[in-house]
Amino acid sequence: MAGTKSLFVPGPTNVPDDIRRAIDVPMEDHRAPDLPRFTLPLFADLKKIFKTETGQVFLFPASGTGGWEAAITNTLNPGDKVLAARFGQFSHLWIDLCQRLGLDIQVVECDWGTGVPVSVFANILAADTQHKIKAVLATQNETATGVQSDIAALRTAMDAVGHPALLYVDGVSSIGSVDFRMDEWGVDLAVSGSQKGFMLPAGLAIMAASQRALEASKTASMHRCYFDFKDMIATNATGYFPYTPPMTLLRGLRASVDRMLGEGLDNIFARHNFLAEGVRRAVAAWGLEICAKGPEWYSDTVTAIVVPEGFDANAVIGRAYHNYGLSLGAGLSVVAGKVFRIGHLGDLNELMLMSAIAGAEMAMRDEGLSVEAGSGVAAAQEFYRLNQRVSAIAAQ
Repeated sequence: MAGTKSLFVPGPTNVPDDIRRAIDVPMEDHRAPDLPRFTLPLFADLKKIFKTETGQVFLFPASGTGGWEAAITNTLNPGDKVLAARFGQFSHLWIDLCQRLGLDIQVVECDWGTGVPVSVFANILAADTQHKIKAVLATQNETATGVQSDIAALRTAMDAVGHPALLYVDGVSSIGSVDFRMDEWGVDLAVSGSQKGFMLPAGLAIMAASQRALEASKTASMHRCYFDFKDMIATNATGYFPYTPPMTLLRGLRASVDRMLGEGLDNIFARHNFLAEGVRRAVAAWGLEICAKGPEWYSDTVTAIVVPEGFDANAVIGRAYHNYGLSLGAGLSVVAGKVFRIGHLGDLNELMLMSAIAGAEMAMRDEGLSVEAGSGVAAAQEFYRLNQRVSAIAAQ
């Protein structure tokens, strides 16, 4: 097929040309005497993305899952009790990781299409008067279902009951795309990945730890080696790494952070909300439902669209890919075959996203769904057109 394939999965996302050029450099000496002039400012600027002044940033050559493992193994002890909710594939995988690592995990089962059950968590924590629960796990953006949770409300609830548990946040598909305030929300471990809002290829677990988490790491007894904070802290202080770092990705990360700070985080968040709303208008015009069960759960980085009973979402995805060169996200686990996903995060604008809406619409019609031709395109188009001033202001 001629032309460029259109990538609208919720990660990996499009890599902008300036970031691709930053990555495409000759190999370099990762022990060079002048390397700290590059790495130390990068660490400092990454703290701005996490909105932390007191936390420490870590860059591990890994996916977000590696970041999860680093967060857990550096701060907890075998058999520690942790609290988590399962409401999508990625919150499930975090729970699975904790179980494999030998933690005692209390799981709150939720409808897929909802998010962190703040009031339920608050009641559980209030009842834990002996403070046996050492950590609370929260997925800010559940990529599988297009659900965004309120981390600020969770922190408020934890403070209201006076519980000292550490707060861990999976921000893989949220940090750098939607509002995240590590210090203000009292987040102790925050994990992200390079292939989402940071607009890079996969390969970097980008994370930050609070001073409370760093203190916990001094006595945590879970086994770790490659992911040990202690080794990173010692070498990062001088601008180096305890093992060979992926320098091309770090060069790309520098370009990515420059791009993000240049646009301004608040403008990035406004742009993502604006683009997401256009997709939601398209879904409504198609007469379909969003997997997220209410506006309070709507994600600004990915929308999971439910196909009607009797239709296969995977067939829509296959048709979009083979007929139109469009990659849409598949439903996972419980929602496999029931939803397809449009990712709308990273380096995107209205016209780019319109192509995904148009392609999805054609694929659904090809598969026999009762979707009026042009309905979703028109709804998104009118929203973007009539609100373009908001978009223009956000881009300045």
